[in-house]
Formats: sequence, structure tokens, C-alpha cells
Amino acid sequence: MTAIETLPLARKLGAYMALSQAERTLISDLHQSCKPVAAGRRLVDQGQSNHLAYILSAGWACSYKILPNGARQIVDFHIPGDFLGLRHVLLHTSDHTIESITDSEVADVPVKELLEILSRNPRLVTAVLWAASRDEAMVVEHLVNIGRRSAVGRMAHFLLELGSRLKLVGLGDKQGYVCPLTQYHLADALGLTAVHVNRVLRQLRENGLLTFRHGVVTFDDYHALSTMADFDPTYLDQAGTTSIVTMRNRCPAQ
Repeated sequence: MTAIETLPLARKLGAYMALSQAERTLISDLHQSCKPVAAGRRLVDQGQSNHLAYILSAGWACSYKILPNGARQIVDFHIPGDFLGLRHVLLHTSDHTIESITDSEVADVPVKELLEILSRNPRLVTAVLWAASRDEAMVVEHLVNIGRRSAVGRMAHFLLELGSRLKLVGLGDKQGYVCPLTQYHLADALGLTAVHVNRVLRQLRENGLLTFRHGVVTFDDYHALSTMADFDPTYLDQAGTTSIVTMRNRCPAQ
């Protein structure tokens, strides 16, 4: 496997369609301005305008909103291969903050350059739209999580979803994954208190379903956990679609 093929973004988009060598090279070129980012650094501030978009190539980040009373709601967690702030660039003003959770690496993506690349490569546009649609599907599940699932169900569903996302970029499997999130991160994402998060994780562990210890999530019984959480990964569309194969055959070779 080449260095280009190991880039998380290439692995992610490659799950949707077979990327040509030219397309893989373009993705690699987008990473030329990759730079380290320290844990806790804000890449985008809520209310900020005129900022860059980024590609997260290593590490974890999160998006959150701060309410007038100081409470924080985490909207999403970002893993390698994710675009950061792309929607905010198109809408000009950021409606939430993006902050690194761990020491990370990000590539600056000037909007003009990104739009020029996409305008010349319609297949990449389709793949990026697939990634954006997948993110929207996850938002729907997060709303269902907070609104209708029990605390145990929402925790299990959320950690299973993270595992599927990480598997796509080669950082997890059905046995588990390394996870830097604290109980406070989980609380702010799932609408729970940190104390409640602790109780829920203990319940999952004692039931032999899942263990989250020392920064590692272990699926002790993946099938039973998925059944309990009503986790159907279809919404993540990890296998891509057959329609893109037809589209690929109709598009000029890159």
C-alpha cells in the first residue's frame, strides 16, 4: 500500500468508489500544507468568519456550541479523514467551535483551491458529497440518540458508530479501538452528566457487552451490544453504492 493510499481521506473516499491514481494524487496534494496542532487548540471559533477549511489527517477533534449559560453541547467528534469547517466556509460564518482533543495534524485547505480541484474532477465532487451525506445521516442518529434512546442505548449506539467510522480509515475493528475521549466529552455529546456516564459504562461492562478502560474501547460482545442498541450501520453506507460504479464508467478517465 502506497503512502497516498494510507491517507485517511483517501481510504474514506475510496470506500465509496475506486479512486484513480490521478485522484489519489490530488488528495495527496491537499495535504501538502499539513501542520501539527496541539491538544486543546481551537481551529475555528463560534461566530468566526473568513477562516480556512481543514482536513484532519491525524488525531481527534470535536465541534461544539457554547450556550449563554456556559453549558457545552458537543455536536460531533472528528477523526482522521474528516473535513473540518467546510460548511462554515460555504456559509461564511461558523455556528460552532472546532477544537482539537489530542495532538493532531491538519492540512489547511484554501477554499479557492479546493473549489478549483473539485470543478475539474466531478468524481471527487460525488465522493465528497457522499461523505457530507453520511455526516448528515449521523446527525439524524445523534438526534434520535438524545431524544429517544435510553442512556445505555445511546452510549452503546454512539460507541458502535465511532467504531464503524474508525474501521473505515483503518483505526478500529469489531474488537474495539483506541479512544481518547473522557467521560466529560461523552457527557457533553450525549446529554448526560459525567456521573451518569460512569454508571452507564459500568453497566455495559458488568453486562459483558463493552469495556472502556485506559483509553481503549473493547467490544466484549459486539453482536449482543448491537442488538441491544438497535445499531444498524446501514446509514453509514460503509460499502459504498453500485450507482457510483455506473457513474464512474460514464465519466472520462482521470
